[in-house]
Amino acid sequence: MQRIDQFLSTIVPGIVGADRIALGPRETLQFRQSVEGSEYPRRFYATNMSDGTLRAFGSLVAVTQLANGRSSVSLVGIEEPETALHPAAASALMDALREAAERTQIVVTTHSPELIDQVDLTREALLVVVSEHGTTKIAPIDKASREALQRHLSTPGELLRWDQLEPDREYLAAQMKLELREGSPELGTRARSADR
Repeated sequence: MQRIDQFLSTIVPGIVGADRIALGPRETLQFRQSVEGSEYPRRFYATNMSDGTLRAFGSLVAVTQLANGRSSVSLVGIEEPETALHPAAASALMDALREAAERTQIVVTTHSPELIDQVDLTREALLVVVSEHGTTKIAPIDKASREALQRHLSTPGELLRWDQLEPDREYLAAQMKLELREGSPELGTRARSADR
């Protein structure tokens, strides 16, 4: 919890921590926020906090769950953790995700150029997801994008802004062949039953 508070105060300046509070038979969160001129932090219930603060807190809790236990969760998936956050918070958020990735696999989907620019391409995977003809396809970035990044002609975020992050078509073709080969007996059965 202490580490969550540290990251949260970096992502949302002024927040010094959060506590679980019982309100009769219900539970909620109470955030502590430093206020200029006040010796003690003010306390706000979750209903009074911004969506960005709540989403950042939720992402931090998700990636640190069971961190001190004997075994952490094996996979955490977070969709658009940067939603409703100031773009400048992307670096702190990525630091938290990266630290958690030392214990468990983290998968993040995003449309944020700022967050994508925080990806360390030497240690982390950047995959492109596209939907074509009702099918979702996932692949590494294409050769032209990789070359632009390696030559420092642009950043991943810039490529995203320019709609130039494309999936590697050769990888997708090889993936399709593998799927057809692995499923060929089933496909053959379907074809024979369709002929009847």
